[in-house]
Amino acid sequence: MPLYRYRAVSTSGEVAVGELDAANESEIVDRLRDRGLMPMQIAHAAGVAIASSGVVASKGARRRWFESKTVTRDQLLAVTRELATLLRAGLTLDRALEILGGLAPTPAVATMLQGIRDDVRGGKALSQALDARREVFSRFFVNIVRAGEAGGALGEVMQRLADTMERNKELRESVKSALIYPSLLVMVAVVSVAILLVFVVPQFESTFAQAGKALPVPTMVVVLIGKFMRGYWWALLGCTFLFVMWYRRRGQLLAVRRHRDGKRLRMPLLGDLLAKVETARFARTLATLLANGVTLLSGLAIVKETMTNTVMAEALDGVIAKLREGKGFGRPLAETGLYPRLATQMILVGEESGRLEEMLARVADVYDREVQAAIKRFLAVLEPALILSLAVLIGGIVFSILMGVMGMSELVL
Repeated sequence: MPLYRYRAVSTSGEVAVGELDAANESEIVDRLRDRGLMPMQIAHAAGVAIASSGVVASKGARRRWFESKTVTRDQLLAVTRELATLLRAGLTLDRALEILGGLAPTPAVATMLQGIRDDVRGGKALSQALDARREVFSRFFVNIVRAGEAGGALGEVMQRLADTMERNKELRESVKSALIYPSLLVMVAVVSVAILLVFVVPQFESTFAQAGKALPVPTMVVVLIGKFMRGYWWALLGCTFLFVMWYRRRGQLLAVRRHRDGKRLRMPLLGDLLAKVETARFARTLATLLANGVTLLSGLAIVKETMTNTVMAEALDGVIAKLREGKGFGRPLAETGLYPRLATQMILVGEESGRLEEMLARVADVYDREVQAAIKRFLAVLEPALILSLAVLIGGIVFSILMGVMGMSELVL
């Protein structure tokens, strides 16, 4: 049976670390609970070692310069889940924060947790301590915690929050994974063309020059491009770098972001995919807020800040205004024309039946699956298009060289 390494906490707050043989992780969880331990982390023991402080680390000590200087999303998710586990095990908040600080994977996380613990011990509520660190904790995160404090169920609320963050992470990762292969194809295309122009084409230049005959236009163009890339590659890299910096700087302007996001939504296939990704995130985030006692109006204002598409986010301003006027939520959302019709109809049904929170959760689940299907459709078109473009580009370069060689053959005859 595989060997698992675990980290768990007892009801007294003591952290236990060890190894167990089991068929799967569920068996480890059951065995730890039989011992009165609440599991915090379970992983395969292969390639992992326990540091003296109790922190799980790789056998090869990770070099400090590879550590993130800030708190990453994955680290925040791990802290949220582990804090929920400790609170549900009955530990006090300051004790739970102290334990997590001692187990922090990086100095940035340890410093953050120590500061939060000090604020809590100083009399601040957890939500107030988090709100003072907006560079790490979003308004959504802070309001969920505030709702849990008001309801007296902070452990359960933190667990729901961690689940929501996990689902959003899975959604992001699915999109990123889908883009790996197309990105590799683009890189192969760029490298292949560069090799042809910089190393292959020059082999024919001297031969063409000795022929003393005017080259065909395609051959001449390829030769000139090859000369430029060899002589001014540094200028090409510099211009590319400046263009990327200019494009990113321009993207920070609201009007430019609005224009770009609108164009992306109108693109075939890609626009449908982006709209579904935003809808899934929007529905899950709003469902989580409503489940924890946040009002619909406040929830929509918070959700707007979590959305990445400016056009879809700004459309919520009109929805909020009509909701204040008593015109409901589902119908104004449908009237924006930006959210998928199925999603708006499901939300409308949930609103009319008094089960909006439940229906939003269903919308999120539906559009998680829709995103997977949309990614497959998008890649089914994108991958052949990229391969065909690569073939045409390289074939065009080779054909232009052959035209020059054939012209020399005619001269010899």
